[in-house]
Amino acid sequence: MKDMLTRRRFLTVTAASLACAAIPAHAAQSVTWTGHAMGASARMVLAGSVSNASSRSTFRAVEHEIARLERIFSLHHSGSQIVQLNRTGILKAPAPEFLEVLILCGALNAASKGAFDPTLQPLWLAYATAAAQGRILPRGEAAMLRKTIGWRHLRYDAGEVRFDGAKGGLTLNGVAQGYVTDQIAKLLRSRGFGDVVVDMGEIAVSGETPSHVGIAAPAGDIVDRITLQDRAIATSAPMGTMLDPEIGLGHIFDYRDGKSRPKCKLVSVSASAAAVADGLSTALCLLPQDDIQPVLAQFPDARLEVLI
Repeated sequence: MKDMLTRRRFLTVTAASLACAAIPAHAAQSVTWTGHAMGASARMVLAGSVSNASSRSTFRAVEHEIARLERIFSLHHSGSQIVQLNRTGILKAPAPEFLEVLILCGALNAASKGAFDPTLQPLWLAYATAAAQGRILPRGEAAMLRKTIGWRHLRYDAGEVRFDGAKGGLTLNGVAQGYVTDQIAKLLRSRGFGDVVVDMGEIAVSGETPSHVGIAAPAGDIVDRITLQDRAIATSAPMGTMLDPEIGLGHIFDYRDGKSRPKCKLVSVSASAAAVADGLSTALCLLPQDDIQPVLAQFPDARLEVLI
């Protein structure tokens, strides 16, 4: 059941293990850390000469920062800020990072004309729960939940985040993974590391040395290869996990019509920030091809890398 609770968990595990592999040019002189972040496998490479003491100190700092961010964004951390919000409908004094991600989500929601909507968590969870129990979510139940969803119901400022009206639910799994990637890359730069590859489902490459990234479909076949330098990439495959096979519902869907099939099989987006690439790769899955470029135009440094 735990693995069915978030849509982005499957995407990040798929992206980390199948869809992306970044290799710095002088990896032989690098130090690598592996672990977990936001429920997904994570990997970090510090290129160049790094002492054991320096790497141990850095890795401890990374693990501490990941734990701190999970206490804000993780749906699996019982005391996280997002869990508190979903449980009570209100969160007092949200972390600045929470507000920063919500502002980005608001921009993505507006750019996609409502297709990207993190308040769909109650419906997503209902589909996931039904699937884990081997049953189909009744259409009437789905329709009732759909009426309570909508970004317009969420209010947020530095004082509080709350749902306006009926209690709702929020998931930031379509963007928080990228945000955590950005924060870890920022931490490493602040500690003086130049060439860095951070792979936490989304990949961020910093420094003068480019890294090569392979982009693969969920089945594992490489569909494209690109080179990244001071840039991040995210990949989404809406049908990578099926929530409701009977109606063809994948783990990324437009809540406004649960019957809608995704407009594409895979979307890969690069940008200077992994959070932006992450959010856009999710949002663009939900849009007709004619609407993709107008959305990208609202995020000037973003670039569509793969669309299948």
